[in-house]
Amino acid sequence: MRFMLLMIPKGYEKAAPGTVPDAAAVAAMMKYNEELQHAGVLLSLDGLHPPTMGARVSFSGGKPKVIDGPFIETKEVLGGFWMIEVASKEEAIAWASRCPASNNEVIEVRQVWEMSDFPEDIQKATADFSEMQSRSGQG
Repeated sequence: MRFMLLMIPKGYEKAAPGTVPDAAAVAAMMKYNEELQHAGVLLSLDGLHPPTMGARVSFSGGKPKVIDGPFIETKEVLGGFWMIEVASKEEAIAWASRCPASNNEVIEVRQVWEMSDFPEDIQKATADFSEMQSRSGQG
């Protein structure tokens, strides 16, 4: 089973462009990342720039509308993620619990849909999905 561990740092929604974590926090996180890698569960990981450097595209009325960050009504944003492959939700939670996160950070654990989770009609409609994933380096 694949799970995403989504890092949600409180206050990051208002972080200035170019804001980076301190070196000690990065070093602690790298040690955690290495533990995930050595255990053979890490599939991918990345950090995200603050929302002040991002944009949102909404589709009201079927037409795209672009809004540059920061996003005024936002209360929580993603700071980064890990994609892991483990045997159960409990194991994913155990890995998330080992993260050297600070008091202002939360990790949300979300299972990734597998094609076998969907009914036959959806599997048929997404017949080329696995090929798309392998071309993009994902599957």
